[in-house]
Amino acid sequence: MIQTSGVFICLGFILGLLLTGVPGGGFWVLGCGVVGAVLFGRRRLGRFAQKSENAGGKTEGVPNIWQNTPHPRIWLVAGLVGLLATGYFQWRSPQPNENDISTFIASENNGNQQQLVIVRGEVASNPRLTRSQRGQFVLAATQLDEVKNETGPVDVSKGVTGKLYVTVPILQATGLYPGQQVAVTGVLYKPRTASNPGAFDFQKFLQQQGIFAGLTGRQINVLDQYDERKWGWWQVRQRIVRSQVRWLGVPAGPLVSAMVLGSRAVDLPYDIRDLFVKAGLAHTLAASGFHVSLVLGLILQLTSRASKGTQFTFGCLALIIFLSLTGFQPSVLRAVIMGFAALVGLLLKRKVKQFGSLLLAATILLLINPLWIWDLGFQLSFLATLGLIVTVPALVKRLDWLPLAIASLIAVPLAATIWTLPLQLFVFGVVPAYALLLNIISTPLIATISIGGIISAIAALVWPAGGSALAGVLYFPTDWLIKLVESFNNLPGNSLSVGSISTWQLVGIYAVVIAVWLVRWWQKRWWFAALMAISLVLIPLWYSANTLFRITVLAAGTEPVVVIQDRGTVTLINSGDEGTGRFTILPFLQQQGVNQIDWAIAYGSARSAIASNSKYQDNNAWLEVLQTLPIKNFYEYSPNLKNTIGIQAIQQEVQKQEGTYQPLAPGQTVNTGSVVAQLINEQLPILQFQIQGQNWLLVGNVKPTEVEQLYKAGSLLRPQVLWCSPQSLRDLVQMFQPQVAIASYGNVDSKTLSELSKNQTQLFLTRDDGAIQWTPNGKFEAFVQATENKSSVF
Repeated sequence: MIQTSGVFICLGFILGLLLTGVPGGGFWVLGCGVVGAVLFGRRRLGRFAQKSENAGGKTEGVPNIWQNTPHPRIWLVAGLVGLLATGYFQWRSPQPNENDISTFIASENNGNQQQLVIVRGEVASNPRLTRSQRGQFVLAATQLDEVKNETGPVDVSKGVTGKLYVTVPILQATGLYPGQQVAVTGVLYKPRTASNPGAFDFQKFLQQQGIFAGLTGRQINVLDQYDERKWGWWQVRQRIVRSQVRWLGVPAGPLVSAMVLGSRAVDLPYDIRDLFVKAGLAHTLAASGFHVSLVLGLILQLTSRASKGTQFTFGCLALIIFLSLTGFQPSVLRAVIMGFAALVGLLLKRKVKQFGSLLLAATILLLINPLWIWDLGFQLSFLATLGLIVTVPALVKRLDWLPLAIASLIAVPLAATIWTLPLQLFVFGVVPAYALLLNIISTPLIATISIGGIISAIAALVWPAGGSALAGVLYFPTDWLIKLVESFNNLPGNSLSVGSISTWQLVGIYAVVIAVWLVRWWQKRWWFAALMAISLVLIPLWYSANTLFRITVLAAGTEPVVVIQDRGTVTLINSGDEGTGRFTILPFLQQQGVNQIDWAIAYGSARSAIASNSKYQDNNAWLEVLQTLPIKNFYEYSPNLKNTIGIQAIQQEVQKQEGTYQPLAPGQTVNTGSVVAQLINEQLPILQFQIQGQNWLLVGNVKPTEVEQLYKAGSLLRPQVLWCSPQSLRDLVQMFQPQVAIASYGNVDSKTLSELSKNQTQLFLTRDDGAIQWTPNGKFEAFVQATENKSSVF
């Protein structure tokens, strides 16, 4: 479909977009084009090949793609296209206009007072349920009204533009639909960037969608009536989902719908979504090439006796309908474009080159939206498809001693894994240990459910009751699949954290994979290439585990959460409030390749307040951590909470994992080898510990006068590093004069900052600086500042 010259130009465009993260990336692509024109000109390779033939040798080791390299000017054109691609990326990057609603957000430095507003606009997405059990949707804003309070008059009314990320109480979002005119009362805010290593960058995620502000809604008023409802694809999607859920129930019904329409089009429960992601079956919940091939296969089979033109027409119609139902996601668009290419080949009775089709689809999509180059779904879909095209045939050939069906069953998930695993390690740092085996075993169930779900969805469009009946047949296969995934997730070592690999490791691994694909010498020595790729991951991991010593103070709210990494031994102090374990601690530990916490120390007023609640068993951050990582030694100070549900749940979970649970008494010393920690007082949440010749003092919600009394009584050593609340910051810094002071979330007024700047104390605020890290050979470093410095370089 694409000639060699077209392949090089498309690759130049894609490479230019990839190098937008590198300073002067476009000029690097242009330089590669110039070098390619010089080194790989047609005449130069012709002379090389001729000399080899005259000498009776072979051109083994030179891949065909280089032997058929295009004219030198094509290299120059490809380099120039790559240079232009970087400029195109910057031009298409979303930026708020002068009237964007994000420009009307009051500065956060004006205090903690929140300005109540009413935003009018149109619902631009289907409402979804968040993990915190709130409704969420995107609102296209048209008008902003500032009010004094919920019942007071409007102070200012102005026309605005832009989109908002809106969250509201779940009952307020019930019944909303795209295109509906609403007025949302709430508080505007600017999304924050990631504050901790490994954390999700919410700000970047929204900016890629052209969203620069959020709204925490309290109340919604619908401005149009039900009879004014406009038709939309969401209604068709809703009809299918309701039909399948009617007989299958929850979670089987939403799971079948997600396997047909994709999880982005279906509000799938998070526990099922997490179950499949953890097991390595996330791709089954994403509409992609597998679903497109099923749809096309079904249509072509039903129209097998019709003419090629009829098959082409019905096939195109089916692809358009499927695309509209699933939403215009990059992975679906890529699969649909390749599906159209296959239909064109069928109509013209020509064989379609799959690699050229994939490259053309990627180029078209990136011309439509160049920001998709950094969309993880697009990247994984492209790499998985590339693996199926170029690696499956080679694997099937090597498995020729097996029946073809079994060889294909093994080759398909293995090829996809080879091409996608390096990127997954780069982003998540976690390997689902049994994912390959589970993919092989579950493929028949997944195919059965997907085909049955598609047939049920088609029937539901005509007769919802009939679609429900057909979906009911899928109950047992769906139930078996869920139980199969659960059983694999319960196996020991299911999720293996190896740590997020660096950019250079990622490039090195893909260089090895591409060499095996293109170079015959490497193809014969694939085992050596596999050993090299594995070594690129494991050797740096082993070196880091045996040499790294680092203390990280996480940005985790009002309670100090500290992680100490000491040459493979990990100590965790406190777990923070609800959600901190899942969204802050676990992502950080996974990024670091931590699979076990050796020592855990729990104390603090915030933890105790949560523990007194009957819901503590489900909400405690320690349980969030324990459900993923085992803890060998757990020390907890809870003198008045021994019989609460939460404390009992922690004890049971620790003992279940063959760890030891011990109560922590005031004055008791906990020695982890490199850390000596001590709880100072039975009434006050104060912990001090010594490490690497430094005294650290962690002060919770305590009055400065109480701390001063302990200091004068000799119960406290003068700390080199102090952690405290913003309210106590000024008094405690003046009292102890530490080298470094770290304050938790909260605003510190300018007067206090001015007074503290006169001291020699280095001050960090986790609200603004994010996590604070220290190593013996380096200084204290703020995560947000370090990230910004890297961004300025890249």
